[in-house]
Amino acid sequence: MSELSAGLDQIVVARTSDLGGFEVRRALPVAGRRMVGPFIFLDQMGPARFEPGAGLDVRPHPHIGLATVTYLFDGAITHRDSTGVTQIIRPGALNLMTAGRGVVHSERSPAEERSGGALHGAQLWMALPKALEEIAPSFAHVEVEALPRVAAEGKRMRLILGSAYGEDSPVETPGEAVFAEFSLAPGAVLPVDADWEERAFYICSGEIDIGGVAYGAGRLLVLTPGERVSALALSNARVLLIGGAAMDGPRHIWWNFVSSSKERIEQAKADWRAGRMALPEGESEFIAAPEG
Repeated sequence: MSELSAGLDQIVVARTSDLGGFEVRRALPVAGRRMVGPFIFLDQMGPARFEPGAGLDVRPHPHIGLATVTYLFDGAITHRDSTGVTQIIRPGALNLMTAGRGVVHSERSPAEERSGGALHGAQLWMALPKALEEIAPSFAHVEVEALPRVAAEGKRMRLILGSAYGEDSPVETPGEAVFAEFSLAPGAVLPVDADWEERAFYICSGEIDIGGVAYGAGRLLVLTPGERVSALALSNARVLLIGGAAMDGPRHIWWNFVSSSKERIEQAKADWRAGRMALPEGESEFIAAPEG
């Protein structure tokens, strides 16, 4: 396990899974760290390159009580959901799907990406505040040009959610949250003030130094609350900053369902198994709920 340097509260080493040649690193949730701010799930997808004719094919599956944040570095995904939305997401743009009381969606590679295309990105889930857990599902897509960018001193930032470094994202979120992507050149210094109650870096690639200790890719570095922390890039690095206010109580997570109520999750299980949650138009396949 990596050494815990000053300014860090916890280090999470993402668990790696190989889904048939497509690697996924999962940093949240893990034992001892369920959330950072509202973020209850963080997957790094890829980088991967598919064989000709192959691609991503995540069949329809349900969600409740959360909002999914899909952000790509490379490739493309077609999102199709039960609200009637079909949307292709490309690098630098944002897909924000608020599940609320229930939504079903699929995620597939577009036809033009199936001739040997690449895929690399991140998907995060934000737990919804208790007062919003049962709102109607909704979807927002924000093109890359609409998201603020800042470049200075070997750093490039794209602000996806929230407010940071004098910029404000145009995206409305269900609660206080920040999500930003940084591209760092060797020697660049990235300071993070204590502007949010909970904060963490996720290192997608490269290596950074905090407090004299080096940390490599696949690490979620949870920052000490209330302290200003600076990261020094030891190589070209891609780093995500996530955070926000602590949630208004604990959340239960089972499969794709998040809720403050165990009973609500049991209801969602029964609804999906009984076919009471509509599939997206044009989809007939679906992912069965696991046992339990």
